[in-house]
This record gives sequence, structure tokens and C-alpha cells, in this order.
Amino acid sequence: QVQLVESGGGLVQPGGSLRLSCVASGFTFSNHWMHWFRQAPGKGLEWVSSVNTGGSRTFYEDFVKGRFTISRDNGKNTLYLQMNSLIYEDTAMYYCTNDRAGAGRGQGTQVTVSS
Repeated sequence: QVQLVESGGGLVQPGGSLRLSCVASGFTFSNHWMHWFRQAPGKGLEWVSSVNTGGSRTFYEDFVKGRFTISRDNGKNTLYLQMNSLIYEDTAMYYCTNDRAGAGRGQGTQVTVSS
């Protein structure tokens, strides 16, 4: 079955950087667009970024545009999210999925931005 395992989260100071990873299995990774979502405490699920099957087209929610970079390595079945210039509002659980609506997410990785 589909399995998505996110990692790379942690505690970081404002202005810092983190790189999230998502290892996928149970489906043909290279045939699917991939997406990052996040959910802050007390808030709903929010789309963050998407990448097409080959990695040549990327899309970002306005709030993260210019700070986050999505990428993928189809040879390693792995999705990445490089997050720079982090701010307090980026604090959330981050999830990857191959579903554009956010279904079928992994267990998530927590990102906390705090001084």
C-alpha cells in the first residue's frame, strides 16, 4: 500500500532553514505529482507546494513563495522541501502526499519556529 514517511523537521530560530524529506513507497513515484501540505495548531490543512512528475514545474502558496523550494529525486522515490527564511507562522506539522486534495498523507514532521 502507499506509504509516505516524512522527516527533517525540528526546532529552528526565525530566519533559519530546514530541509524536509518524504520517502515514498507502494506506488510508482515518478508517475505522480507530489504535494506538501501543512497544518498549524488549531487551523485547517493548508496546501504549501506541488511539483510535477519530472520536477520541472513547481507551484507554491503565496505565503512561502521565494522562501521554500520543492524538488524530487525519482531515482530515490524522495520528495524534498527546502525551507529558508523561516518565520513563526511557518510552525506546523508538514505532510507529503500524492493527492492534490491532501488525502493519504504520511504521519508528518513537526516544524517549530521559535526564538
